[in-house]
Amino acid sequence: QVHVVESGGGLVQPGESLRLSCAASGSIFRIVGMGWYRQAPGKQRELVAFIISGGTTTYADSVKGRFTISRDNAKNTVYLQMNSLKPEDTAVYYCNVRQGTWTVSDYWGQGTQVTVSS
Repeated sequence: QVHVVESGGGLVQPGESLRLSCAASGSIFRIVGMGWYRQAPGKQRELVAFIISGGTTTYADSVKGRFTISRDNAKNTVYLQMNSLKPEDTAVYYCNVRQGTWTVSDYWGQGTQVTVSS
């Protein structure tokens, strides 16, 4: 079993920044990628950013140029630096850890609330 723990959410004003962290532990043997999803009230969960083992990143169009995902492979940790936050970024942010070889399994954290409001 892989344990995923997020931290760093909170309440900020528009234009401010936050940094989310996510650490994976437990039965880790081959992480192929780590990333962040978010879910706002009444909406489906959506991809925010993802980074694969080789370092290639993917971002949602709505966060490009504002958010940066990075990863510390030695610590099995992924970060999301969020700058120029907007009210529409308000959501619960979930960390995703994808692990496997021939088949992959997804592991999720419990979520951390990010609220952007004046």
